[in-house]
Amino acid sequence: MTTTATATPLLAVRDLRVEFAGARRRPATTAVRGVDLTLERGETLGIVGESGSGKSVTALSILGLLPGTATVDGSVELEGQELIGLPGRELAKIRGRRIAMVFQDPLSAFTPVYRIGEQIAEAVRIHQDVDRAAARRRAGDLLELVGIPDPGRALDAFPHEFSGGMRQRAMIAMAVANDPDVLLADEPTTALDVTIQAQVLDVLRTAQRETGAALVLVSHDLGVIAQMADRVAVMYAGRVVETATVDDLFAAPHHPYTLGLIGAVPRLDRAGGPLIPIPGNPPALNALPPGCPFAPRCPLATDECRVTEPGLTLVGDHAAACLRAAELAVNRPAPSAVYPVPSLPAPSAVAARADLAPVLTVTELRRTFPVLKGSVFKRKVGEVYAVDGVSLDIRRGETLGLVGESGSGKSTTLFEILGLGRPEGGRIDLLGQDTATLGRAEAHRLRGQLQIVFQDPMASLDPRMPIGDIIAEPLHALGRADRATVAARVPALLAQVGLDPAHAARYPHEFSGGQRQRISIARALAVSPELLVLDEPVSALDVSIQAGILNLLQELKASLGLAYLFVSHDLSVIRHLADRVSVMYLGRTVEHGTAAAVFDSPRHPYTRALLSAVPLPDPVAERSRERLLLAGDPPSPTERHAGCPFRTRCPVYAGLAAERRGRCENEAPGLTPAAAGVDHAAACHYPTERPG
Repeated sequence: MTTTATATPLLAVRDLRVEFAGARRRPATTAVRGVDLTLERGETLGIVGESGSGKSVTALSILGLLPGTATVDGSVELEGQELIGLPGRELAKIRGRRIAMVFQDPLSAFTPVYRIGEQIAEAVRIHQDVDRAAARRRAGDLLELVGIPDPGRALDAFPHEFSGGMRQRAMIAMAVANDPDVLLADEPTTALDVTIQAQVLDVLRTAQRETGAALVLVSHDLGVIAQMADRVAVMYAGRVVETATVDDLFAAPHHPYTLGLIGAVPRLDRAGGPLIPIPGNPPALNALPPGCPFAPRCPLATDECRVTEPGLTLVGDHAAACLRAAELAVNRPAPSAVYPVPSLPAPSAVAARADLAPVLTVTELRRTFPVLKGSVFKRKVGEVYAVDGVSLDIRRGETLGLVGESGSGKSTTLFEILGLGRPEGGRIDLLGQDTATLGRAEAHRLRGQLQIVFQDPMASLDPRMPIGDIIAEPLHALGRADRATVAARVPALLAQVGLDPAHAARYPHEFSGGQRQRISIARALAVSPELLVLDEPVSALDVSIQAGILNLLQELKASLGLAYLFVSHDLSVIRHLADRVSVMYLGRTVEHGTAAAVFDSPRHPYTRALLSAVPLPDPVAERSRERLLLAGDPPSPTERHAGCPFRTRCPVYAGLAAERRGRCENEAPGLTPAAAGVDHAAACHYPTERPG
């Protein structure tokens, strides 16, 4: 949306400073250090930066939603009205009426004991003189506006009865209930699947269009910012270090930090090769280095940078807090020209896939769970078909990316594989051995060939153990832990994952998130496995740290000949790392093949929808892409679905003539190759059809 600057902006933030009091004699922390922002009517301002940069604190301070331990100074003006220092009663008249908030986690933002309709109607009645019936009608209209099916029935649902995407849409409905002037959206899509993220972003655009509101969008996802924002503010160490129009910022960053963020992002339209991580970690806000806080991580830093912290310098409409901003503006370097590009081992000569030894073969895997009813005497009233026909094939040295929405059965598939037992249905072969026939001793021996790296390293590492003992734990479990072996193996593993062997006596809390994930990888490698299962290993990491972990995984795969089963909701990560891809929907494999084939020529409409929903960190490319939004959420896995289970959301089925729909309604499609001998198959009756 194009906006015009006015003499009095809709929202003006000047020299905003937020300090949190220290607990138990600890020093205070200044989380926001002199932030300046302006927002025009109808404009979308994106705020990006790593965790701890002050993005969310800035957004929450605008509405006065910070805890009592926070001290806020500076100025926040809404069309000339000062908000900082405003009495609580006066500020309450503005919250929800002129400025509304869309929180990151709607489940905790909604009151769980009140119905959705009651909560939206309450937001209406607080600011408008209407009766209960009118407020309820308004709530129903709002739910319809944000695309919730059967809004009359949804009004009487409790928050826990909604899916994550529906809760976020309901949160947006409540935020726009009083036609606010400003919407603050704090990471509104962080915990959502890519298809639901696309729906929520579309709803935000609809809400903005219907109300004329300006939008402040806080996100760590550069693709989301490129898709949604008119202007961008980049924050680092509590300050805005660069701000510009979205096109200018992505085309020619004037600050090395912004350049590093862009270089660290895996992209859906590029495959393989090293990513360019920003070295080091963000500084602690209560112990900032002298001069520019980014200088310790900046490859362009000079001695002058370490003396004085630069302020924002304007070059046209583009401002950056960097002494070398003018040089970057003229030279417009690529990230690889500023940051060192990691060198990865050259891949070995690729043998024909048929000649590679099979590591894992899963054939028609099935797993159900009973649905029980009754508080005292439990009785079975149904089944959850969690995995209902999954087939996977991984060869030595390969990475298989497993993708699909939440509830598609990815985690259950992993648990079945890791259990090394007899599956309920189908077959699992690990290194040529049928897991259904394994005895206890054989399973114990095979356990060392299959290791896992979990999503949250802090939860998977014992906080009471030094990391050296944590890494040695698998060796003890498998009986390989004599003192000499441990003494030699642990330092070698730490060095292999890029950590200092001298830190083996430290505890997990003494490391950053990226370092903890490296420790998890070292632990998994301790027993020299053939197959690593990676369950969302980078989803909790900032993009700059994520880049380092992905580079490490590529390096280990090339040097050790490992096979990976990589589970992720981030298709850009899968595109970057995977050799082959398997797409799951409602417990079934609906498409699989080489990464190039699946990403460049998807045959299943579900895969095409997944790919179209992934935003690119390129605003020009984003504006030219075709969007394929899926309707609603996946159907319940407690029901057996005749025919194709995807047809209720399928845009191809919706566009078929009535006489052609019968096949989708009555016949479940099997995996059919694109052509004889081609490693690309999809479970779709009409794989070449397109909606429309």
